[in-house]
Amino acid sequence: MTEKAVLSVSALCKYFGGVRALDGLELEVHQGEILGIVGPNGAGKTALINTITGFYRATSGRVVLNGTDITELPMHAISRLGVGRTFQNIRLFKRMSVLENVLVAYKQHTTHLFSSMFRSGSNQAEQAQAMHWLEMLQLADKANLSAGSLSYGDARRLEIARALAGKPQLLLLDEPAAGMNESETLQLITDIQRLKDQVGAIMLVEHDMHLIRQLSDRLVTMDAGKKIAEGTPEAVLSHPDVLRAYLGED
Repeated sequence: MTEKAVLSVSALCKYFGGVRALDGLELEVHQGEILGIVGPNGAGKTALINTITGFYRATSGRVVLNGTDITELPMHAISRLGVGRTFQNIRLFKRMSVLENVLVAYKQHTTHLFSSMFRSGSNQAEQAQAMHWLEMLQLADKANLSAGSLSYGDARRLEIARALAGKPQLLLLDEPAAGMNESETLQLITDIQRLKDQVGAIMLVEHDMHLIRQLSDRLVTMDAGKKIAEGTPEAVLSHPDVLRAYLGED
């Protein structure tokens, strides 16, 4: 029985002048799985995330989330439908507390954040939910610290906690282990495994092959905006086309 597709990408193209960042890409992310995306620099991995989330407008093709076509929707509408993401470069409010950085992700805080952050009532429920995500990412004891005081690994985890604030149906992680040392990466693997049951599905873009092998249920390799291989991590990473494109082997 085929698993339900949380995300379907069909014939997706994104051109920048003569550069084809995405060139007829086809893929699905299934309910309950972690789909790993790998490929050399310039393969189109981040362009894929940016196009799914509405940061880029697709040149052609379709992006469907749980049966709803989101191809032409703006970023805020796509987020509200259940897409969360992190970025290659950490984007935190460094002068705000760790807890405030998670609370800012809740939609009702986006227009009146500073005046309503800690009022009583429904905000108490939101604070409890935010603390839940901080506990999941082992950051609860740092909730009142400024985000700018966090270690690099903790800052990465805080960005993931913020992306989880809306309990997304699809979580897009763009190189979450970038810049981490070995112990931080091992902890991140444990954290993501723990989070798997908390969201509908996860798409993971990463260069760290150990992390990819440990976490991915399926793997897609991209090159020049196209999918060149798909399957289990073992099968994909030994595919001749992948070895040539990604590892530079003949």
